[in-house]
Amino acid sequence: MARPVLSCCSTADVSEAFLQEHDIRYVCFNYELDGEPCKDDFGKTHSPAELYSLMLDGSQVKTSQVSMGEYVRLWRPLLEEGRDILHVTLSSGISGTYNSACGARDALAQEFPERRLYVVDSLCASAGYGLLMERLASLRDEGMDAGELAAWAEEHRLELQHWFFSSDLSFFIRGGRISKASGLIGGLLKICPVMDVAPDGSLRVVEKIRTKRRAERRVLELMEQLAQDRGAYSGKVFASNSECLGDATELASMIEEAFPQMDGRVRHFDIGATIGCHTGPGTVALFYWGKRRAS
Repeated sequence: MARPVLSCCSTADVSEAFLQEHDIRYVCFNYELDGEPCKDDFGKTHSPAELYSLMLDGSQVKTSQVSMGEYVRLWRPLLEEGRDILHVTLSSGISGTYNSACGARDALAQEFPERRLYVVDSLCASAGYGLLMERLASLRDEGMDAGELAAWAEEHRLELQHWFFSSDLSFFIRGGRISKASGLIGGLLKICPVMDVAPDGSLRVVEKIRTKRRAERRVLELMEQLAQDRGAYSGKVFASNSECLGDATELASMIEEAFPQMDGRVRHFDIGATIGCHTGPGTVALFYWGKRRAS
């Protein structure tokens, strides 16, 4: 039997090379910049620095999900090769792309009744979604078939911990995630909201902490409480940032010192265009395996 195909969206916010290394296919999200259609294609259309510079200069951005047709174009050639597929989508709490993927799956099921095409809602975002894909690739390489991988993903997806903090609230205000009044007060008080991804896959503000350094320490404290095996955590850690690599590197150094048994060093990625259009610059995110997310 042919090895199953793993696919995801570019909003997994790892690099194109990472996905190629792990033999994971992908489809790109879309966004508009001042009305011009663009692809969230790992910075090839606009590098993070260029995109955030344009946003800070007043350019208008609008994101859009992957269409049914784009999913069909990705999957049909693979099904024609006789391959079964597991596609994992960006969280349904952030995007409607899960519904588009299910529509494409159902259409192709009529055309390829002998094949198996599974679609799983990751309930994850950014490189936390990428960390889930990395684990699924390892399990595929160990011999799991597409159905087994889908079942594993649904059982374990809420074990991905996502923690974000931001030193620039302007784009959270623009996107309506933080009120204008709260954002103004937060800016004056140097508030860095600490956020996570809820069990339903939506982004939520958990705490409002004064100063970026205190936010970094709080994210470290949370990992000490929530990571699998706590201080003996031996899994991988991913971090992503939107044009603030220095802040992400500082947090990574703290993590590596506190968790000497972790698998390698913290791996850094850029927050991609889709997520970055909503966060703007100045956001750091940390991802690791831990306790199941709770309400």
